[in-house]
Amino acid sequence: MGAANVIPGVSGGTIALITGIYEKLIYSLKSFDLKAISYLFKFQFKELAEHVNLRFLIALFLGVGVSIVSLAKLFKVLLENPDHEKWLMAFFFGLILVSIYSVGRTVSKWSPTTIIGLVVGLIIAVLISVLTPASENASFIYLILCGVVAICSMILPGLSGSFVLIIMGNYKLVMVDAVSEFNMKVLIPVVIGSVVGLIAFSQILGWVFKHYRDLTIASMTGFIIGSLSIIWPWKNAVYLMDETGVELIRKGKKIVSGYEWYFPDFSISHTWIAIGFILLGAATIYLIERFANTQNDSDTTPEGA
Repeated sequence: MGAANVIPGVSGGTIALITGIYEKLIYSLKSFDLKAISYLFKFQFKELAEHVNLRFLIALFLGVGVSIVSLAKLFKVLLENPDHEKWLMAFFFGLILVSIYSVGRTVSKWSPTTIIGLVVGLIIAVLISVLTPASENASFIYLILCGVVAICSMILPGLSGSFVLIIMGNYKLVMVDAVSEFNMKVLIPVVIGSVVGLIAFSQILGWVFKHYRDLTIASMTGFIIGSLSIIWPWKNAVYLMDETGVELIRKGKKIVSGYEWYFPDFSISHTWIAIGFILLGAATIYLIERFANTQNDSDTTPEGA
C-alpha cells in the first residue's frame, strides 16, 4: 500500500481491496470512536488495543511508512528520467488493469443500481484526471487540507492520494521533497490533516460499506477503471503558460497543467520494455492475490485439520 500511494494515479486502497484486508481496515479505523476514547482515559489499554484492532493497524501502517520512506528516494530518481517514469507507470498500469477484475468480482450481485454506481465512479475518476493542477502552496492550513483530502483518497480504491496532491499542487513538495528530506515544517501539518481525515472518513465509509456494500464496491471499481487514464504510460506533459505563450516557472520548475495521451510506437525497443513492465505489473497482482488467498485459507483452517 505504501508503494502504491507514492505513485501518482495509484491507490493504496486498491491493494488493500485486492488482498482482502480492505473491510477489516475500514472497520478498524472506524473503531476510533467514543468507546475508544473512554478506554484511553480509563487507562484500559488492553481493551483499547482489542477494540481498535491495534496489532493489525500497527503492522499495516508500519509497512506503509517504511515503504513510503524507502521508495520515495528511489521514485524521485525514476520520475526525473522520462524513460524510467514511463516504465514505472507501465508497471502500475498493468497492476491496476488486472485489479479491475479482482475487485469487480467481489460484488455479490450485479444489478442496474450497481452498474450505475460503476459508471458514476468511472465518470468522477475521469473528471478528476482532467482537472488543472493548482500551484504549490506551503501554508500551514493548506497543508492540513492536503492531508485530509489525500488520506481520504488514499483509502478509496482507484483514487490516488498522490494524484490528488498533484491536482492540489503539492505532490512534489510533500511526497518527494519533504519525505526525502524529512522536512517537518511540511510533514507535521500534513500528518495532522491525515489523522483527522482518516478517522472522520472511515466513520462515513464504514457506514456506507455496512449498508450498501455492493454499490460501494461497484463505485470503487469505476474509480479504478477511470484511474487508468491517469497512469497511461504514453503521455506528454502540458505546461502552464501566461498570456503571451511563455511557460510559467515556479521554483525553477515548469508547472504541469495536464497531459496529452498518445499511442505507443511499436517499432522502438522502449515501447516493448514498457509492455514488459505492464505484464510484470499484471503478474504481481496475480501473485499478491494468490498469496492473500493462501493466507485467508490458512487463517480459516480448523485446528488439527
